[in-house]
Amino acid sequence: MKILFMGTPDFAVPCLEKIMEAGYEVVGVVTQPDRPKGRKGEMTPPPVKAAALRHNLPVLQPEKVRDEAVLSELEALGADLLVTAAYGQLLPKRLLEMPRLGCVNVHASLLPRWRGGAPIHRSIIEGDKESGVTIMRMVQALDAGAMISQVVVPIDELDTVSTLHDKLAAAGSDLLMETLPAIEAGTITETPQDESLVTYSPNISRDDERIDWNQDARRLYNQVRGLNAWPVAFTTMSHKVVKIWQARINEEESTPSVAPGTVVKTIDDAIIVQCGRGTLALLEIQPAGKRRMLVTEYLRGVKLAPGTQFGVDTEE
Repeated sequence: MKILFMGTPDFAVPCLEKIMEAGYEVVGVVTQPDRPKGRKGEMTPPPVKAAALRHNLPVLQPEKVRDEAVLSELEALGADLLVTAAYGQLLPKRLLEMPRLGCVNVHASLLPRWRGGAPIHRSIIEGDKESGVTIMRMVQALDAGAMISQVVVPIDELDTVSTLHDKLAAAGSDLLMETLPAIEAGTITETPQDESLVTYSPNISRDDERIDWNQDARRLYNQVRGLNAWPVAFTTMSHKVVKIWQARINEEESTPSVAPGTVVKTIDDAIIVQCGRGTLALLEIQPAGKRRMLVTEYLRGVKLAPGTQFGVDTEE
């Protein structure tokens, strides 16, 4: 079976690697163009491109996959099946109808929950107890195709978007290997999604990253771990951004008379901040212009008095 693979970030790499290990013929890899990265803005290839080049696979990086010249080039590859995993562009009808076995997508959620671009982040931020991977038939609507196979992955209390991402990437590549033989043999069962259960996971915005101290401690704890290690939750102090990398809940230490965002006290390893309900202990932070550090280290150089306010001013 000839496979055309489309993917971009780290999540997609295990799928491509497993396809190669299983001996399928990959006729081409389509990924996003190289982008500037880091403070120096150096052009950096996406992880899928790096993986494809390690296997000497042909790589295409169109800005728009729907361009006629690009579609003609893909058509000439003669793929039997198109497999996508976090590619990053909606596919046109012509491409979806091109392979004789159709197109399938490896999506990092238990569809129909969390259609869209940030399902891993949203599942943690919203306090879900489980996530998973769905392999679905691709249609022109966003993540709306019939489901072919699915695997459940529990979300642990200490999971971050980074750790859950790695679990789902591994689970998704394993599920793909279990599913491809049935696709090739024509023995799959396709289950339509229940539209009444659909939720969406839009890409993370700057407002999603900002901590609202009026929320309860549980909600903010989920927000912090749901944005670690990217793009990282933040608050402000004295008009400067402070990123919050790690925290824990201290609901029993709530002081209702204190305004949300107020530092209640500091202890050896934490800054205790009042929330709308409960308190949040900040464990690892990154002050503006500084590297990330444990609060233990931060407090050795800064005396943070009780009553200090987070989040009441704008960022600079």
